[in-house]
Amino acid sequence: GVVEACLLHMLRRRAAGFLRTDKVAALFTKVGKTCPVAADVCKKVQELQQQVESRKNQPSGQEPLKRQGSTTSKTPVLTPQAIKHIWVRTALIEKVLDSIVQYIVDNCSKYYEKDALLADPVCGPILASLLVGPCALEYTKLKTADHYWTDPSADELVQRHRIQGVHGRQDSPSKRPALGIRKRHSSGSTSEDPFAASAREYVESLHQNSRTHLLYGKNNVLVQPKDDLEAIPGYLSLHQSADNLTLKWTPNQLMNGTLGDSE
Repeated sequence: GVVEACLLHMLRRRAAGFLRTDKVAALFTKVGKTCPVAADVCKKVQELQQQVESRKNQPSGQEPLKRQGSTTSKTPVLTPQAIKHIWVRTALIEKVLDSIVQYIVDNCSKYYEKDALLADPVCGPILASLLVGPCALEYTKLKTADHYWTDPSADELVQRHRIQGVHGRQDSPSKRPALGIRKRHSSGSTSEDPFAASAREYVESLHQNSRTHLLYGKNNVLVQPKDDLEAIPGYLSLHQSADNLTLKWTPNQLMNGTLGDSE
């Protein structure tokens, strides 16, 4: 929506189309006549719109026989918000939105008034540069209604590290061990193993979840437990919960799984 607002700022009537209500579509169509990248986006958007229209006209619960068992011709399910911004959205997913905006900036005199945002010698190129980052992402899994705290739990992450550590020690002894997990007793439970407990606490601390947020972290912070002991390097981290702030420090030896019998 923000990108569309920038694209529509002081857009010339001739570029927007006199009778067209969708000015963004008119702009992309006009740019596509001289920009091959924009022309490809126009073709993909038209195909998506046709598929959405055909889906609306189908009786509910029915699918054409030719599409059964087919994955390539499956009609995409687009939300009303996605359909509203389908032009910018398609260009973003295809990773060409920055190229199209840069082309518009380079040829702004054809489409915009002289005081338009994209016609500005500073703001126009900045907008195109800001879109390079979003266009480098892979939008293979978009956010859903329950996307906030669907990450694996700390226990599951620790279990993954334990499984990965076992294979790592068997296949390649030089590989870095699992995250501070060392089983001293084969019959001992995980809760009784101080290394597993420390690893679980460490992973849960660094993992973003609904209870704790990692605000700051720095490695190789020296801590001196006693006056007569040498300073020990470790990982210092600051966490925020609903009630307070917590400062944690984990020795590097524990994180690397090489603590041994040290105190």
